[in-house]
Amino acid sequence: MTEEKRYQVALSLVSGIGPVLAKQLINHLETPKAVFQATKGKVAKVNGMGKKLTALLSNPEQLLREADEILERSAKANIKVHYYKENDFPERLRLIQDAPIILYSKGEVDLNPKKTLGIVGTRRATRYGLQQTEELVRQAKNHVDVVISGLAYGIDVKSHQEAINQNLPTIGVLACGLDHVYPTQHRQIAEKMLAQGGLVSEYPIGTKADARLFPARNRIIAGLSDALVVVEAARKGGALISANLAHSYDKSVFALPGELGKTYSEGCNFLIRNLKASIYTAFRDIVEAMNWDLPEKRDLKNSPELFNALSLEEQRIIHVLYKNGQKMHLDELSWQCEIPLNKMANMLLQLEFSGHVRQLPGKAYEIC
Repeated sequence: MTEEKRYQVALSLVSGIGPVLAKQLINHLETPKAVFQATKGKVAKVNGMGKKLTALLSNPEQLLREADEILERSAKANIKVHYYKENDFPERLRLIQDAPIILYSKGEVDLNPKKTLGIVGTRRATRYGLQQTEELVRQAKNHVDVVISGLAYGIDVKSHQEAINQNLPTIGVLACGLDHVYPTQHRQIAEKMLAQGGLVSEYPIGTKADARLFPARNRIIAGLSDALVVVEAARKGGALISANLAHSYDKSVFALPGELGKTYSEGCNFLIRNLKASIYTAFRDIVEAMNWDLPEKRDLKNSPELFNALSLEEQRIIHVLYKNGQKMHLDELSWQCEIPLNKMANMLLQLEFSGHVRQLPGKAYEIC
């Protein structure tokens, strides 16, 4: 356990300071430890920090004690603690503004696989929905590296079960600490998932499942998925929340059309009608939309994995430029990489000298 890790976890525990504001603080002051040690005047300069929130940071002893307990208990339970600026944090989440600054994981889980598929749906799945989920996962085996869902009743747990049957890694995103499994009836399958995938949560060990936590959990499912399929869903509920979030994150969303007049077809039909999801009729729909049928063309010059000699922050800049696929303005790069403007300008200058990026007119940059 490092000193900095204590402060990272402690900042994630501050009531009233969510991920977006926490990242603004880190962006302004550079590290969580610096956030706690900064004067009230410096903290108050960060947009969104009032007197009440600033006061919460001025006496971190209790938060650090809680962080120490979480880290100690996590280590004993084989739970890994990932900070959002570290290499092992999911890159897909790092690019989402409201993603957590701390993520907990358990199992043999690769948080940065090449291709991911999220599957969500109603807890009250029909036989047809379960059959379609089973077939969906069977076909996914040849195209994706991991299946992601929420371990809930119905469509979610069926996705995990079939992934295990197909020897396809699967990740369950929980709305509680990883020392709990909710629902408890799925504990056995959760244990099987640890051997070929795993469990993740933004909530520390000891956090019990609470209905208020589930909507936030859904953004993790959406954020981790390259493509998200809604199998069956009502007009309101977690599956629709996940789909809307995935759509807002510019993810590819698909929905299985359902029989008119049926409650658990309404959500899917609504998404398709409102152009928030493409219609799913067979797995080839996903393959074609995602270009998963094309042979991989590796651009050796622009592949982010070739920049391992760079610092973590420099790698992040290269990755964001690569992911964006086009030139980016200095301000946009600073925001997406969460690096202060002055520091970003200096780092881009060094990357320009080393031949990794080039500056374009209007303070824009691209990979060389």
